[in-house]
Amino acid sequence: MEAKAIREEALMARSSGLDALNHAIAAADLYMKAAKEAASPVDRVRFRKKCEGLITHAEQLKSSPRATPATTTKATTVITSASNPNCHVRQIPSNERAILLRSSRLHGNIFPPWQSDPVDSTFALPEGKHVFSDPTEYTMSPRQQSILEGWKRPVEQAREETVDRDFMASDSDCDLVQDVTTDCSVVASLCAAMKILQGDRQSILSSIMFPYDHAQGRPKISRSGKYMFRMHFNGCFRQVVVDDRLPVSRNNRTLFVVDRKNPNLLWPALLEKAYLKVRGGYDFPGSNSGTDLWVITGWIPEQLFLQSEDVDLEGTWDDIKEAYHAGSLIITLGTGRLTQTEEDALGLVGEHDYAVLEIDIAPGARRLLVKNPWCDGLVWKGVGSSGLLEKAAALSLSDTSVSVEPKSSEHSRPVGSFWISVEDVAQNFESMYLNWNPDMFTHRQDHHFTWRVPTNNMTSSLAHNPQYSVLSRSGDAVWILLSRHFADEELNIARNKSASLAAPSRQLGFTSIFIFESEGKKVQVREGFVYQGPYVDSPQTLAKFRLCAGKPYTIVMAHQDLPLHDYSCTFTLFSRTPLEVKPAEEKMRHYKELSSAWTRRTAGGNASSITYSQNPQFSISIPRPTSLSILLSSGDREVAIHVDLVWAHGKRVTSIGVKDVVASSGDYRRGNALVQVPLVEPGTYTIVCSTWEPGQLADFGMRVGSQVECQILPVLSDGAGLLRTRTPAIAFSEGEEKRRAPVTVTRLSRAQVVARCPLLTGRDGQHIPTTAVRISLVYGRGPEESVLAMSGGGEFRELTMAVRTPEFDLEPDRLRQDQLWLVVEQLGSQQGHQSIEVEFLSDNAIHVGDWQIVDG
Repeated sequence: MEAKAIREEALMARSSGLDALNHAIAAADLYMKAAKEAASPVDRVRFRKKCEGLITHAEQLKSSPRATPATTTKATTVITSASNPNCHVRQIPSNERAILLRSSRLHGNIFPPWQSDPVDSTFALPEGKHVFSDPTEYTMSPRQQSILEGWKRPVEQAREETVDRDFMASDSDCDLVQDVTTDCSVVASLCAAMKILQGDRQSILSSIMFPYDHAQGRPKISRSGKYMFRMHFNGCFRQVVVDDRLPVSRNNRTLFVVDRKNPNLLWPALLEKAYLKVRGGYDFPGSNSGTDLWVITGWIPEQLFLQSEDVDLEGTWDDIKEAYHAGSLIITLGTGRLTQTEEDALGLVGEHDYAVLEIDIAPGARRLLVKNPWCDGLVWKGVGSSGLLEKAAALSLSDTSVSVEPKSSEHSRPVGSFWISVEDVAQNFESMYLNWNPDMFTHRQDHHFTWRVPTNNMTSSLAHNPQYSVLSRSGDAVWILLSRHFADEELNIARNKSASLAAPSRQLGFTSIFIFESEGKKVQVREGFVYQGPYVDSPQTLAKFRLCAGKPYTIVMAHQDLPLHDYSCTFTLFSRTPLEVKPAEEKMRHYKELSSAWTRRTAGGNASSITYSQNPQFSISIPRPTSLSILLSSGDREVAIHVDLVWAHGKRVTSIGVKDVVASSGDYRRGNALVQVPLVEPGTYTIVCSTWEPGQLADFGMRVGSQVECQILPVLSDGAGLLRTRTPAIAFSEGEEKRRAPVTVTRLSRAQVVARCPLLTGRDGQHIPTTAVRISLVYGRGPEESVLAMSGGGEFRELTMAVRTPEFDLEPDRLRQDQLWLVVEQLGSQQGHQSIEVEFLSDNAIHVGDWQIVDG
C-alpha cells in the first residue's frame, strides 16, 4: 500500500493542475488505508502525517489557478454545494474538506470537487492531438455484453457545419426510452426532468453539462470528444468527465437511452453515461429516481411511501401541484413487487420506476400523465386508464366520474404513457419520489462526517450514532437531508446479491432521521422523539420539521442492517432563516463501556426467577454525588432486557426488594434499557442486568455515564472461587416439616448455604406454587441449641428464587464441643411437589452427613 502511495506522490510531483490534484487525492487515500492496516503504532502515526500533508497540499492545488481551466464568471465552489448564488451557506472546515477529498475516489475513478465552470477552450482539439479517450472501463451485464459490437463515436461521420444541430438539437418534444439497459430509474428520471433540463421557462442543463451553447440554449459538440458534467454526490458537486464513445449493438437493440422522436440526439446518452460512471457501469444494478435526480440535478430528494397511513393524500396533492406548476418539483413513481398475474392485469411492471410528465385536474378527478421508460413497456390498464377515459368520454361528456384527458390526447401522448388518477397512483404504486428545487431556500448548511457503525451490542441504541444540535432563534421550518456517500463496497454487495432492479438497495441497509427535544444534547435510545422518519433503503432520507424559536433540538441518524463498517455521510439543512448547527454534546463528562453476555450459566431471568442471582452483575463505586445513566443494549432485538441499580455494597444480589432498588429501567424492553438518575449519593452499588425469561442467551453492552469518574468491576458469579458441596435433594413427605444433616470440617472455613427448587409448569402453562422454607445452621439440640445462621432473617420464603443464609464461619474447635446441624424446614406439613436442592459454598472442604427426619 505504501509503495502505491509513493508512486502516486511521484506522479503528483511530475504533474500540474488537475492531474496533480488527482494524484494528491489518490496518494492521501492510499496512506489513509495504510494507516488502518499498519501493525506498528509508529507506522500508523507516520502514514497519518503523510495523509494530512497530502490533504493540505491538495487544498493548495485546488486554490491554485493552475489546478483548473480558466473560468467564467459563473462559479460554484466545493464548500457551498449550492447552485443558488444568493443562498447563505456554511463554510466547510478543513477536517470536513478532508472527508470530501477522500470521497473523491469511487470505482477506480477520481471525481474531484467542482471548482468552477470550464470555458470552451477546455474542449478544443489542438492541432495534431488525438481526440480524448476516457480510460474508464464501463462494465456490462452478460446480456448486454452478448450483443455488444463495440464503442463508437456518433459524430465521426457527421458534417462539421451541421454537427451541433444534428446531435444536440431536438426538433420536437423528447421521448426518451431504454432498451437493453438496467437503469429504469435513470431513464425515468431523465424523462421526468426534461422540462427543467431544457424547458422554456428554465433550463438547468447549462449548469450541468459542458460545453454548452448559451446562445442556442443547448449543449455543444466537443471537438476533443471530452465532456464534463457537474453532479452532486458524496457531499458536494463533483466533476465527472466522459468521452463521446457509446456502446453499439450487433442488432437493432440499443444499449443507451435514445429519443424516439430525435434519434440522433446525443446529450441524453452522454448524461446517462456520466451518471453510470458514478454508479459503476452500464450493468448498474438499480437505484431509485429520487437518488438519480439528486445526483444529476442537485434537487432535494423526498420519498413518500404511498401505502403508509401517514401519507396525507389531500395535502400532498395540493403541495405537489403548486410546486410542479411553479417549475420547482420533479415527480417520479416506483412500483413494489407484483406477481406476473398482477402485472398483466394492471399493465404495471413490478419494482420499476416511472416518470411523471404532467399533472392536471380534469373535471371530477385529479390525474398524472405517467410514462413507462421501457421502449416496449406495459401501460396502465386499471379503472381510470387512458383508453377507458376516452371510451367513457365518447359515451357521455357529462359523466364526471371518468372524463376526457387534460391537455394531452391519445395522438399527442408519448407512446408508453398514460393518464392515471392520483387515487389509483396511491393504491397501485409503492413510492412517489419528489425532487424539490433547493432554490426555494435561502440558507443551507452541509455537515460532513465519517462514522464507524457500532458493534452489534450497541446497534439497538443511539449512543454511538451521529447526532447534531440545531437551533432557530426565530422559529422556522427546516428540511434535513441525510446522505450516505457512495462506496465501492456497496456496489460489490449489490452486484453479488441482485435479484431484481429494485432489490439491491434493500441489501444495503436502512437509515432514518429522529429528532428529539433534548436541549441539543446527545440521546441514547429512541423513546421520547418528537419526529421519527421512515427507515428507507435509499442513500438519502429527508425530514421536514418546524423548529420552535429558541429551543435546541437534537437530530440523529438511525440505522438498521448497514453492511459496512465505516461510512462517510452528510447532513444538509435547508431553511429560510439562519440556523445554529453543531455536533451534539454528551450529557455526562465520563462514560465507560463494558461487554458481557447472558450465557447458559448467567441467563438468570427476571427477579421472580429462582436463578435471578446468576445474572451478570457489576459493582460501581461512586466517590461523590453525581447524576448517572446506565444503558443496556443487545444486538438481539427479540430479547426483552432490564437493568437495576441496587443498594448492595457492590456484592452479588441474590434477591431484590422494592427498598433495595435505587433506580430501574422500568418494564422489560426489547433491544435496550436505560436508567437515568438525577442524583446518586456516594457509595458502592450493584448493577444487575437481566432478561425477562431465564435461559435467553444474548450478548450485550453496558454504557455507564456520570459526572465524576466511577469504578466499575464485574461481580464474581455466585460461588466463584468457592468449593461447592451438594447434599442429596430433599422431597418432604406428607406430614413432614423438618429435616437435618450433620456438618463437620477439619479447617476454619467461611461458608454460606443456598437452597433452590426447580420451577415446574402446569398444563395451563402457569408455574406450580413452591414450598416456603427456612434454612438454619444450629449447634446442639433441644434447649441447649444455638443458631449460627438463618435464612430470610428467620422468615419462611418461597423457593421462587434461591433462599440462602448469610455467610458464617465454621470453627473446628467449636464443632468438637457441639454437633453442628444443617436444618431445612417447610411451612406446613403437606406433601411437597418439588425436590429441594441444598448446597454449601465454602473456601475449604465441608462434609455433610445423611438427612434425618426430625419429629415435631
